[in-house]
Order: sequence, then C-alpha cells, then structure tokens
Amino acid sequence: MSSLHIRPGRPEELHIVERLLSGASAWLASRGIDQWQYPPHSDRITTALERGVCFLAFQGGEPIATIQVDDFADPEFWMPDDDPGAALYVHRMAVSRDASGAGVGARLLDWAADRAAAHGKRWLRLDAWKDNDALHRYYKAAGFTLVRIVDLPHRRSGALFQRPAA
Repeated sequence: MSSLHIRPGRPEELHIVERLLSGASAWLASRGIDQWQYPPHSDRITTALERGVCFLAFQGGEPIATIQVDDFADPEFWMPDDDPGAALYVHRMAVSRDASGAGVGARLLDWAADRAAAHGKRWLRLDAWKDNDALHRYYKAAGFTLVRIVDLPHRRSGALFQRPAA
C-alpha cells in the first residue's frame, strides 16, 4: 500500500467529507445496518473543519478517508468519573469503499492514538452504534476495550470504547 498522507481538511473541502460519509452510509445500508442513515451533519462538519479537527487521508493524491479527532467528550456518555479530559475522541471516521480492506481505518486509529499521546492524553476514545457487533469486533481488534454500553432511548450510539494513547 502506498503512503497515507493525513492532514486537516479545509472548509472548502466539506463536499469531500460529506461524500466519504455518504458513501459509508450507503454501504452500511446495503448490509442492512441502519447506522448513519441520515444526511451528514454539514453544520458540525463545517465547524470541525474550521477548528482544524476534521482530517482527510489521501493516497496517491486522492482523498480516501476522513476522521474527526478532538477533545469533545459527549456528556451523555462520558461521565466525570471517566476523566473526560484525559482523552481525545474519534468521531465520524469513514473510509471510501475503493480503499476498504487495506488497513486504512486501522492506520487512522493508530495516527489518532499518536495524536492523543502528543497532546498529553492517556486515552483515545469513541462511541459506536450499540447494535453494530461487527464494528465492535473491529474496534476490539484495533486495540480498543469496551468500557460500557450506555442505553439512552433517544440515542442509537452508546457503545463506549477506549485504548491507550501511546
């Protein structure tokens, strides 16, 4: 696999991030998984792009993945006892179907863990769809531990995972 170049996305690249997320959504739907079956949250993505926390991964000059890594600990999931400030958090990671199966997602997660360590954080954390068992297995294989499942009636996400940052 050729090298992967990861850099902050720019606000004018919103359409690229949306295309990657919409592609992931369509692929999930084709597998009968109801995760991400809504239009991308353009307002949230725009804010992340403006803050420099939404990243694009390029291979051969083509954008093949996106990941958001920031310090936002969803207060409905991460409690004060979790020490939310001790982590960076992954949101909206998606890899294009053309690049799937080549380890891009794992490389992005390793990159995010290194970023967390460089920011003095102990953990890299994320929340995942509660009933997507394949995704849970994926994160466990990538070194994450299931912390708990938060079952809120108004949220489909809530499977909380973390791994050491270093």
